[in-house]
Amino acid sequence: MISDYERIASAIQFIEEHAGDQPTLDEVALHVGLSPFHFQRLFRRWAGISPKRFLQFVTVEHAKGLLRSSASVMDAAFEVGLSGPARLHDHFVALEAVTPGEYKSGGAGIDIGYGVQASPFGDMFLATTDRGICGLRFVDDETDDAVDWLRRLWPGARLFEDRRGTSVLAERVFDSGPASSEPLQLFVRGTNFQVAVWKALLKIPPGRLVAYEQVAQAIGRPTASRAVGSAVGANRISFLIPCHRVIRTSGAMGGYAWGTPRKRAMIGWESSLGHREAESRAEAAG
Repeated sequence: MISDYERIASAIQFIEEHAGDQPTLDEVALHVGLSPFHFQRLFRRWAGISPKRFLQFVTVEHAKGLLRSSASVMDAAFEVGLSGPARLHDHFVALEAVTPGEYKSGGAGIDIGYGVQASPFGDMFLATTDRGICGLRFVDDETDDAVDWLRRLWPGARLFEDRRGTSVLAERVFDSGPASSEPLQLFVRGTNFQVAVWKALLKIPPGRLVAYEQVAQAIGRPTASRAVGSAVGANRISFLIPCHRVIRTSGAMGGYAWGTPRKRAMIGWESSLGHREAESRAEAAG
């Protein structure tokens, strides 16, 4: 059975490939195998807004606008420091890195539970330790061996399946409800430079985009944008460490390990959340 996200991703990819033709709602709906009515309802259920409004959030022009409006975000993050917990939607995220010994041993002595859980962006493979989430990636088909991926990341750790434990965490990852005072803990294995970049990414608010150069500037390495790009690509806790919020200065999405349509979907989804929140505040004020 095709999931909502698979239809969303297919629609985004179709629109990208036919942008010059400006496909209509009927044409996009036909491509994903739905009537215009059901396609419209799918979008509203998934994003909370109409397809037409959502698609405005995933254009290059919108991305460029977000880059301009977010120009000072990383500068401000650098000024206040990168050590404290960061806001993500309505909860906190705190990042802890392995010790040098744990890094060298590949996580020897660490127990990691894993499980596949549903998300707004398709099935995700979630891995966690008693010190926090240590892996989050998306699973696109049955041949995708995420356990091998996890074993390569943490070759010295003990792995075991934990569907119940990861299910509880999965609910918190995409929860946009009332704020929680308890940080969502992340536990990462990376070099000092990579960890510095990942901490900087946590300072980018939802609905904002920054360029690689801005991240390099924020961590005090203004000439290291290429190395920053490599560190962004090495992120293994997708979405929570929001590498999808980093794009090229041209407004192009750039590469994304789990597919450009998914990256566009994340950006549009977060932008739509912000749009709805702004509308709610305006209604309350009025």
